Formats: sequence, C-alpha cells, structure tokens
Amino acid sequence: MFLHTLNPAMKACTVVGLVFVLACLFDPVTPLVFTLFTITVTLVFGRFRKRVYALYLSAFTLFAFGMLWTTIAFADTPSQPEETIPLAGFLFPKEDVLTALALSFRVMAFAALSLLFVFTTNMVHFILSLIQQLKLPPKLAYGLMAGYRFLPMMKEEFDQIRAAHRIRGVTEANSIKGRFKQLKRYAIPLLAGAVRKAERTAAAMESKGFTGERTRTYYRPMKITGRDWVFPLVMFAVLGVLIVLSFQLDYFRWYNGQF
Repeated sequence: MFLHTLNPAMKACTVVGLVFVLACLFDPVTPLVFTLFTITVTLVFGRFRKRVYALYLSAFTLFAFGMLWTTIAFADTPSQPEETIPLAGFLFPKEDVLTALALSFRVMAFAALSLLFVFTTNMVHFILSLIQQLKLPPKLAYGLMAGYRFLPMMKEEFDQIRAAHRIRGVTEANSIKGRFKQLKRYAIPLLAGAVRKAERTAAAMESKGFTGERTRTYYRPMKITGRDWVFPLVMFAVLGVLIVLSFQLDYFRWYNGQF
C-alpha cells in the first residue's frame, strides 16, 4: 500500500512537523477534523490488522475522554461564567468546555499521527533511512537496531525461564517480598543472557568489518523519490485548508497558555 512504500525518514519528519503545528492550535474543530482525516488516510492507504489499530486507538480515546472531564472539573474560574453549555444533565461554563475539547482533540490528533507512523513503518527501514537521509551515526543506529531485534528474543527467554521454574516446582509469589525475590530470579538470567547476546553481536559486527564509518555501502539503499513528497504535501495542505476555514468561520484560536 501507499503508506508502507514511503521513505520512513520523510514520513517521520512529516509527522513531527504536523505535531508541532497542531500543538499551536487551540480550537476544538480543526484538530477533530484533521484527526478524522488522518484516521481515514491510515485505514485506506495502510495494510495492517484493523482490529489491532482500533484497540490502540480506543486506548487513546479513553485517555482523551479522561482529559476532557478532568479539565472541566479542575478548570480555573472562567472569564465569562454566565455563558454555559449543557452536558450530561449539568451546566458547565462554555469556556471550560471548549478548552477541554481542544485539549482532548489535540491528544487524538497526536495519537492518530503516531499510529499512522507506527502501523505503516518497518522499523528496520526507518533506522536505515535515519542513517542514509538524516545522517544518524551508524554506531548508534545499529545499536538501536540490535536492541530492537533483542526484544522478542528476551520475551521468549523470559517465557523459558518461567517454564523452567514451574517444572522445578517454584510457584508464583503472592506477597510483595515474594514477588521481589521472584523478580530477582528472573532478572539475573535475563541480564546474563542479554550480556552474552551483546558480546556475540559485537564480535559478529567486528568480524564483518563494521567500523561505524559513514562512507560504507548499503545492501538496502533508502532513497527519497517524487512519490515520497506527495504525503507531506497532502497532509500539510489539508491542515492548511482547515486552518483557513477556521479563520473564515471565526472559531480559530492559537494556543496562549490556556489550561
């Protein structure tokens, strides 16, 4: 699909730029509409398990809903308390409700952009593009890549250690002291295994001539093509149109320390 074929560095820069622009906006309508647009783009031009995406999005939705109510409940005294909005059978100051909605929809906009990147980006390709396009030092980048590769292996090793303890009759602890001892039993072999893997990885990289120099060749070159520019142009253009419309309809507000 289209989003999966984009250069990851270009995609990351676009998402970061959009987040900075959205952080300066403080009306509830613009981030809401842009969130819906981002979700639509992700679902239409992405290839992933939609159920998992919905699960992650629902978690952010609950967080935004909690921020909505806490912002209304603990808001400062409004400048115009006579203007109210009925909500859930109660009357709340209009200013507080608009502020809470703006904060909540900004959270949803950030979440939608983050999920777009995470669900449509191969992390190995992303690290390679950071090296080749954004000039990240190869030593740091390959260290991050090795750590990313170790995560599934550490989970598998943890399951093996826990199974070995069960075979030997070591039951799960219930008390706080017992859980601390259990954590220690798990942590020591996990750390020892991680050290052994790190040593083997370092030896393998050294044996293959890896010195961390920038003037190396790449088996998988990452390039920025004309198609990669379509994504930032479309996303920023849509956000720009929404900002212009918000000016036209007189509901646009910049962030000015409101909370």
